[in-house]
Amino acid sequence: MSNSKQHDAADDGGIPAPEAPAKRPPLNKYALACAVLASMNSILLGYGTRTHDAYNSMHPLAVAICSTRTCASCYLYADVSVMSGAQLFMKQDLKITDTQIEILAGIINIYSLVGSLAAGRTSDWLGRRYTMVLAAAIFFAGALIMGLAPSYTILMLGRFVAGVGVGYALMIAPVYTAEVSPTSARGLLTSFPEVFINTGVLLGYVSNYAFHGLPVHLSWRVMFLVGAVPPIFLALGVLAMPESPRWLVMQGRIGDARRVLAKTSNSPAEAEERLADIKNAIGIPDGVGDNDDDVVVVARRNKGSHGEGVWRDLLIRPTPPVRRILIACLGLQFFQQASGIDSVVLYSPRVFEKAGLRSNNNSLGATMAVGATKTLFILVATFFLDRVGRRPLLLTSAGGMVVSLVTLASALRAIDRLPEGQATSLAGVSIAAVLTFVASFSIGMGPIAWVYSSEIFPLRLRAQGCALGTAMNRVMSGTITMSFISLYKAITFAGSFYLYAGIAAAGWLFMFFFLPETRGSNLEDTEKLFGGGDHDEDKEDGHDAQKSTELSSSQQ
Repeated sequence: MSNSKQHDAADDGGIPAPEAPAKRPPLNKYALACAVLASMNSILLGYGTRTHDAYNSMHPLAVAICSTRTCASCYLYADVSVMSGAQLFMKQDLKITDTQIEILAGIINIYSLVGSLAAGRTSDWLGRRYTMVLAAAIFFAGALIMGLAPSYTILMLGRFVAGVGVGYALMIAPVYTAEVSPTSARGLLTSFPEVFINTGVLLGYVSNYAFHGLPVHLSWRVMFLVGAVPPIFLALGVLAMPESPRWLVMQGRIGDARRVLAKTSNSPAEAEERLADIKNAIGIPDGVGDNDDDVVVVARRNKGSHGEGVWRDLLIRPTPPVRRILIACLGLQFFQQASGIDSVVLYSPRVFEKAGLRSNNNSLGATMAVGATKTLFILVATFFLDRVGRRPLLLTSAGGMVVSLVTLASALRAIDRLPEGQATSLAGVSIAAVLTFVASFSIGMGPIAWVYSSEIFPLRLRAQGCALGTAMNRVMSGTITMSFISLYKAITFAGSFYLYAGIAAAGWLFMFFFLPETRGSNLEDTEKLFGGGDHDEDKEDGHDAQKSTELSSSQQ
């Protein structure tokens, strides 16, 4: 793909559509290992913090199969984690109310905002690698506080600490993976965090089952304390990883960046090309830093090598391309959550009950089918991202969600008008609609929202731009989940799902007209897809970059 083609498409006012390489190079194993280690931070989210607010006086496993027909506060996330099994025992041990349990479970989205917003500046200052270590350390502390909490107040404190760690992990994993990955495999590797979130969910199920037989005062504490073990190994593993080459160049450490790129690229020529693109994006003149041990001291650090001035350039005085990139990121994260994924899955037990699945085994099987569908189709997205591109998967995903939501809403509306026990066929359609909705979400909107957001921002704005996208995601997730009860009481279940279908349809239009394809584009070239020129900021500054860049040699 040539840059001239991108510019021609942009000049014509159309959506540029970069072409992938004709022959895919083999997957770089070193980059794969880095992506796996970075994405394993997402296990913490799946294990300890993606909660459901169900409480049921039955066996702990019954929280995964409880009916919502008679109790509006008893509902399910399909991506249930350790919190689901711990709630029953926490209530008995600490003598807390259902309302306190509901707040404890749902408040994590608010707390994670602190971490997601702080992670951008932190990663620009400390580096991507040490920010991942910090995320693991914060979650480790949160798990210890929750596991040892003598009261509800201390438990809420631990929840806050763990939530901050979640915010850090959500933001930094896709950013690091996108920056270390070769272009040919960036979509595949950057989608790994979503896969590992589901792995964490599975570990949460296993933890609940393994420890539910312990005495009440121990069972829930052990569930949380076990969550403090993985961060130790994750932090040690991350310390063995290289730093992001793009962050290294931002700090002037050209020699270190060259060595990392040599390991994560498919050929020496590709490594040098990637390094040249990064240097050009930073404003380092050609020829500077060509020796392996060179360290470039960039005097323009007030322009953002440690995150200074980035909020101004993102929110106060953005250029037109940056403004469009920010809208694309925030819009995509908004529609991912506003289209109702949590609410649909949350209330799926009602659909299963309408289908006549009243026994525990049948209900559990249907619930597990939702989880299996979610995981399976995320893998579909993972392996097709770099083959068919982001836009086709996103548009297919949103279209499938619209059809599924309309089908689900229509079936529920018809079921509510029939006598109980006479709507088996319609309920079967409802169950199929839930599964289709989850599958549609997982092939596009679920993983690609994170992939796309991590690759469209210019380098110096990437960390904090992604932090804003993560904050939008968490705000909408909390808003949707905490408002659904009031919503369905006002306009019925069917009306709620019709509303979500309308939002998903608006999302399809947004993606069709506003999101260009990024497959096959270097990270340094994605700004051009949104109408940016060849580093306009540096052109406006004339030759300031050359005048303010000095070269020194040091042995690393």
